[in-house]
Amino acid sequence: MQFLHGLKELSEFDRPFGLALGVFDGVHLGHQAVIDAARGAGAIGILTFDPHPVQVLAPDRAPRRILSSLDQKGRILSELGVDFMVVIEFSTVFAARKAREFADDLFATKVKKVSAGEDWSFGRGREGNMQRLREWGSESGVNVLEVSAVLQDGIRISSTRIRKCLKEENLDGVAAMLGRPYSVLGEVVRGRQLGRTIGFPTANLFVADEVLPPNGVYVVEGNGIPGVANIGTRPTVDDSGGRSLEVYLFTNDLPMDYGWELEVGFLRKIRDEQKFESLEELRKQIECDVQDAQRG
Repeated sequence: MQFLHGLKELSEFDRPFGLALGVFDGVHLGHQAVIDAARGAGAIGILTFDPHPVQVLAPDRAPRRILSSLDQKGRILSELGVDFMVVIEFSTVFAARKAREFADDLFATKVKKVSAGEDWSFGRGREGNMQRLREWGSESGVNVLEVSAVLQDGIRISSTRIRKCLKEENLDGVAAMLGRPYSVLGEVVRGRQLGRTIGFPTANLFVADEVLPPNGVYVVEGNGIPGVANIGTRPTVDDSGGRSLEVYLFTNDLPMDYGWELEVGFLRKIRDEQKFESLEELRKQIECDVQDAQRG
């Protein structure tokens, strides 16, 4: 996966390509439909924005957490066969650009096909829409495709709907909208190292801005390896009240050095987080959790 920064670097891309436009938070099935529409014109890329435009234009309405960081988004897109991602820094200055100026800069590249959702808008005061983009693209010989929303159970798939399902612990519903289990990308950081003293060494993960499911114990996959994870405040061993993600994987073959990245996919919830009277009680419960996870 190649990362490009801004339209200037995109203009230096040296071969024809198709380009999907959007925020792509979570890269759900609706986003994947937009990406698929841009295929067949050479290389395939996406153009996205950071931070999320709503965080700049309407911060009071912005989600507190995103579904996928840029690095996580890159991993998902790479698995989907996307060649590159163009990241435009979204600011009030960029938002104030005329829609036609943005379109002219875009069509001055080697792009041959552009796709976006049917409600995609851009430019100052959201003056640009898919109809105008299609007209301007035609002038430059670029095929602009408008992609209809993808529905699940008759309701549009959206990042907002996925966040709601996560909050409600509906992991199956989330996976159905994503086309894969929900996952986050975290960095292994130093913890209290108590897990290894009771036979279950865990990786403590720092997750910056991505949404975590509600507190509890989950069956997970870490970089494709099965395991269990605890999300919560660790009430048995920690009274700080801080929320954390700890992962125990059923392998000794993965490095767990500090700074190492681990992608954790959440498959199902085993139980709520609870406080135990002793570390021995906690150890016994973790044994039960591991057995539960290994049963499938």
